[in-house]
Amino acid sequence: MDARPTASAASSHATITAMVKSPQYTAEHASAGLDFQFPEIETWPNQFPGYEIAVDDPEFTSVCPKTGLPDFGVISIRYMPGKDCLELKSLKEYLQCYRNLGIFQENVVNRVLEDVVKWAKPVWAEVKGEFRPRGGISTTIVAKWPRAKNS
Repeated sequence: MDARPTASAASSHATITAMVKSPQYTAEHASAGLDFQFPEIETWPNQFPGYEIAVDDPEFTSVCPKTGLPDFGVISIRYMPGKDCLELKSLKEYLQCYRNLGIFQENVVNRVLEDVVKWAKPVWAEVKGEFRPRGGISTTIVAKWPRAKNS
């Protein structure tokens, strides 16, 4: 009996080998966009305690730093204001800065949360990014403040 692989088996092995790729993402890709100098998000003095504000950007866009392809999604910001509330036009202009920025979706959500906390100093905040499918996979990322303690 001949132990050599058949043409079909060799072709199948070549296909599987071709599908397995070595990682091509670098530390540069991972941190892309995080050092961008975003504008200040303006605030105004809150007049009431103990309520929640929800803001949605249903037309959010950014760019994948690896492929250069656009990422489309919905960014939702929920927070309980402390002394200040986010000014919405300023927030809109801030979010539009991501339009041509190469940054991973996970970094978008966490950076938006960091900046909301920096400028508004809320009692608590949550930022959720629901990104539309690309290549058949959609992504939802949620970041909360105060941050969970590492165990």
